[in-house]
Amino acid sequence: MPGSNPIKPTPQTFAALGSPLKGQETLGAARRVSDAIAAIATPPGRGGIGVVRVSGRNLLPMAGALTGKPLEAFQPRRATSADFLDAAGALLDQGLLLHFPAPHSFTGEDVLELHGHGGPVVMHALLARCVELGARLAEPGEFSRRAFENDKIDLAQAEGIADLIEAASAQAARAALRSLSGEFSAAVHALTDGLAELRSLIEATLDFPDEEIDPLTDTDIVPRLERLTADLATLRARAREGSVLRSGLTVVLAGLPNVGKSSLLNRLAGAERAIVTEIAGTTRDAVRETIQVEGIPLHIIDTAGLRDTEDAVEKIGIERSWREIELADVILQIVDARSGVTPADQAIAARLPAGIERVVVENKADLAKRPAGRHEADGAVHLVLSAKSGTGVALLHDELLRVAGWRGHGEDALLARARHLEALAEAAVRLAAAAGQLGRLELAAEELRLAQTALSRITGEFTADDLLGMIFGRFCIGK
Repeated sequence: MPGSNPIKPTPQTFAALGSPLKGQETLGAARRVSDAIAAIATPPGRGGIGVVRVSGRNLLPMAGALTGKPLEAFQPRRATSADFLDAAGALLDQGLLLHFPAPHSFTGEDVLELHGHGGPVVMHALLARCVELGARLAEPGEFSRRAFENDKIDLAQAEGIADLIEAASAQAARAALRSLSGEFSAAVHALTDGLAELRSLIEATLDFPDEEIDPLTDTDIVPRLERLTADLATLRARAREGSVLRSGLTVVLAGLPNVGKSSLLNRLAGAERAIVTEIAGTTRDAVRETIQVEGIPLHIIDTAGLRDTEDAVEKIGIERSWREIELADVILQIVDARSGVTPADQAIAARLPAGIERVVVENKADLAKRPAGRHEADGAVHLVLSAKSGTGVALLHDELLRVAGWRGHGEDALLARARHLEALAEAAVRLAAAAGQLGRLELAAEELRLAQTALSRITGEFTADDLLGMIFGRFCIGK
């Protein structure tokens, strides 16, 4: 009957299609390491407490050699007061030792943490003693990489660790924590599971070609695909917001000399960061300032006024201005509100790179006796404001949030990296292609498989080893 689902995928069909990576060995199984690694896990410098972390196999003998205590003195996950000793038994430091036995540790291996006094000399002495006892110095991110390879966390969670450490705002920290806790991964897994089920349903349909049914009207193929497409669109929106929280937006101020670019930078920064004078061409080099609007980092770059000049130094500044413009996420073209957009402003607009959002800021509204406001003209958004008085600057904040794709306060944003966005975009393209191939289900099934493979790269079910090296190589040592 129409609307029913008479074809049910068999367990064998689902098992065959449950993973897009069937027959491939995962990195977690292929890359097991047995040597112990050690690193100082606290930031460089002086502090009340410093931590040396060791991960490897069977580390209790190392704990005994470090402290002179019998092995039974160390209870799992309990702090033990200890004297840390050198090879001759002389005292190096006093503190606490914690033992996390495998597999119940961050890395999945035995882990020791030596909590001592946070001076660099003391910390390096403890680290040297651990190396003397058989450990080697850890590489950047190697503890997190071992946690990934030992299936304690997936790749998206591992990246969430680094993002949480590097978070530039409270919103970014909360978004990173959602990724670290597995919320991003759970959403990705829900999609991959849904794709596997849909592929199994299509395979079952193809296995029974003589059944007197219409696979598109008598099965759940179409509504399932529509739900997956909608769920993927929601996840992409959350990821895009998280990407903005993580990386921010590069905003370049461009325009003729003396239109108020430096004044606007100072107004946005809330401090006198750039020199403001009546003399044209004061700004010779890019001046950078990072501000936050609703937790989003905005990297504001003031540039030299764009004009023809014979001044050799100013020419260099103008050349640098154009290089900054090429790298912008959004260009604020500043014009004088008293004269509006002049032919010289139009000439600058014509040279601006295509594909980069441009907002025309009509500054000096106070001198022009014009009210602050927003309107559109010649295919661009125009904002009328006064950098000197601050009138209308709130409109600029709102416009930059719009350009960033910011929907609210980011309470459901998932901190995403460029590779995550690329994988989600590829999956969206594949789902759209599958929808266009429903007349030939075998081709639709292949598009669904490719979508599933793209999503699996996010969590690391299929990831090239050189990519892992790039990802974990950016982590701090000791993490």
